[in-house]
Amino acid sequence: MKVLITGGAGFIGSTIASACLDAGIDVVILDDLSTGRIEFVQGRTWYRGDIADGDVIDRVFADHPDIDATIGCAAKIVVPESVADPLHYYTENVSKGLALLGHLIRNGCERFLFSSSAAVYEAGQGITETAPLNPMSPYARTKAHFENALEDIATGTPLRAVSLRYFNPIGCDPKFRSGLQVTQPTHALGVMIDAYRAHRPFPVTGTDWETRDGTGIRDYVHVHDLARAHIETVRRFDTITSNDADGPAPYRVINLGSGTGTTVLELITAFENVTGQPLATELVGRRPGDNAGAYPDITLAAELLGWEPALTVEEGISDSLAWNTMRSVALTQGSDE
Repeated sequence: MKVLITGGAGFIGSTIASACLDAGIDVVILDDLSTGRIEFVQGRTWYRGDIADGDVIDRVFADHPDIDATIGCAAKIVVPESVADPLHYYTENVSKGLALLGHLIRNGCERFLFSSSAAVYEAGQGITETAPLNPMSPYARTKAHFENALEDIATGTPLRAVSLRYFNPIGCDPKFRSGLQVTQPTHALGVMIDAYRAHRPFPVTGTDWETRDGTGIRDYVHVHDLARAHIETVRRFDTITSNDADGPAPYRVINLGSGTGTTVLELITAFENVTGQPLATELVGRRPGDNAGAYPDITLAAELLGWEPALTVEEGISDSLAWNTMRSVALTQGSDE
């Protein structure tokens, strides 16, 4: 089996690529390095280019006519950036994504796995795949718009597609071949690591939310577990999707996640268990636009993919800390250029 991974030089795409290679699946990577890292594709079959560039896509398939499926990880993902420049996000995540689908169909690649986001949902706990959608940022809306188009295209063309929806990936590749490429992540664990390293208090934004301990709840899943889910989806693609009217639907949505979520206090406790040190905190109250948080129901992933997370939040924190240290050393030594 051989797969094309767009965005394969990024955090998630590179981890999926490594897991595929470990599982005996050949990998071809397409990435323009606008946010990806060149060191994450070294020694791998890699094409530098834009997903909307038909000439590049045609060259990939001319060189690799045996590609069985495409895993779409190429996207812009920073929420504040999407608010500041929504046109750029719609161009990159929607317009170029649609161009890619046209190039894939033209080249006869009819299996497409979309690395999507559970941010398309309305906030809630135990969210199923049929829950109402209410994306709250331009970034999340680009994911929802592309998914809507993907469903229509899968219904009206030979293409079949699966969207995997998940929230916050943590950790890194188990062999430390790649990890989070940004040095200052904005999710809670990233902020927590920065606060820990700088010896400043970590802000707890509210303790009166309607959750099991009053603090906001988020969902974290180890990036290697996400990679395993992508592999299982590719392997079972023909079983879970079909263009036959009597078979499964040509477009499927599957949630990935912890299945329970993690509150801020639980994340703090897990962090302290990993470091063996107390974490200084401060209560700063609710922020405008905050909500109690969300996590998805992952029952369908178990049924269709035989998947559930194998790695704990503490393991994700431990790997994130180790990767953060490695990246800091690389930056200090000047080897990150």
